Amino acid sequence: MIQAAKQKKFQIVLCKSQSRFTRDMELVEKYIHGLFPIWGIRFIAVADNADTEVKGNKKARQINGLVNEWYLEDLSENVRMVFDLKRREGKYIGGFPIYGYQKDPADKNHIIPDPEAAEVVRQIFQWSLEGHGRQNIAYLLNQQGVPNPTQYKMGRGWTCNHPVKNDFGLWNKTTIWRILRNEMYTGVMIQGRRKKVSYKSKVIIDTPEDQWYRVEGTHEAIIDRATFETVQRRLRLRTKTDGSGEAHLLSGLVKCADCGSTMSKCSNGKQSYLRCKLYADSGQNKLCSRHSVRLDQLIDLVSERIRYYVQTYYELDAGDIQPQKDTRREALKQERKSIAVQLEKRSQALKTLYLDKVAGVISEGQFVELNESFLNEKSRLEQRLGKIGEELENREQPQQQADLMKKAQELLKLETVPRELIVGLIDCIEIGERNPDTGQQEVKVSWKF
Repeated sequence: MIQAAKQKKFQIVLCKSQSRFTRDMELVEKYIHGLFPIWGIRFIAVADNADTEVKGNKKARQINGLVNEWYLEDLSENVRMVFDLKRREGKYIGGFPIYGYQKDPADKNHIIPDPEAAEVVRQIFQWSLEGHGRQNIAYLLNQQGVPNPTQYKMGRGWTCNHPVKNDFGLWNKTTIWRILRNEMYTGVMIQGRRKKVSYKSKVIIDTPEDQWYRVEGTHEAIIDRATFETVQRRLRLRTKTDGSGEAHLLSGLVKCADCGSTMSKCSNGKQSYLRCKLYADSGQNKLCSRHSVRLDQLIDLVSERIRYYVQTYYELDAGDIQPQKDTRREALKQERKSIAVQLEKRSQALKTLYLDKVAGVISEGQFVELNESFLNEKSRLEQRLGKIGEELENREQPQQQADLMKKAQELLKLETVPRELIVGLIDCIEIGERNPDTGQQEVKVSWKF
């Protein structure tokens, strides 16, 4: 219609009301008061008595435009408020669940594991625990002919909301990274990671992590918490492989004692060594010395220290680690429940307040005043909730340490100390330069506990 108007194929735009043409004040000014007169188009809105041919009618059209835009803004806020309420309750409001889940046929706001995809997710996490890199995991899935999430959805008849980049259904390391980092696989509902800038714009921005909606225990977990945390520790190390797709046991942990650079792996064809990365990358003008150490000997040394450390730890504590009852932690949990209830009441009050304003029960001024008061109180409660979450997370450490040491006792029965245990116990390993006279070389292990 706009294109035809521009070509002057007609003379009148006739609407039931001005809002049927647009509720956007910017478009009112652009077309009704700007371009239409230039194009010789007369605009008529019957219900609003709006007519561009009537002198002095412009202010009425502008007022109608403002009222219509305010209505649209209020409607948008009301819809957003309802969605936020569902997010706080842990209800899933997305169009398609993440790979590994499907919507519950009995409740569209609840997700349940998709058996076929869930098994692929478990395999991805298992490969990551075994030391496979993201690229290698993608290669293994492609070798087995497993379709990627987009192709899997299309195969089940689910319409994807984004264009398909290729028709091959291949996995890539970015997709693997997103799956390994997604906490929703542990049974935690996380929503609100992105949002639209406003109701007038389609631009979507990322929201800070402290503003995400995070509700635990909303759906069945595919990955247990211990496995997920172990994988996260591995990912944070940013390990690199030697081309085989597998990282060595100490990858990302070994540092140069002098410059602090990560030690990189090299080989002479018979033995594998670690050397200072700054030395390897600096060309002829060496910025640091080699600090070279044989990888197999370093692994044996670290493994022996881990065994000694864990065995000594258990002897000192009589083989049993039982955290004392934390009354402060219990009090924080009770306060968290209380604040959650209060936030729910504030949300309901905001909805009621808006409905009262629309119904004319309260004036615009009363609405603004009460709305600001509710929002300030809500903000205060959310900040306190965040602080409680941080303190509870810190107080979980003794229990996590006990769980790790118990797991270590089982893992140490193996001949080779697994990387999972090494990552859980060691913060970093510093390698000094070898003394040319004595042949001695300092190896310093920094423990996490």
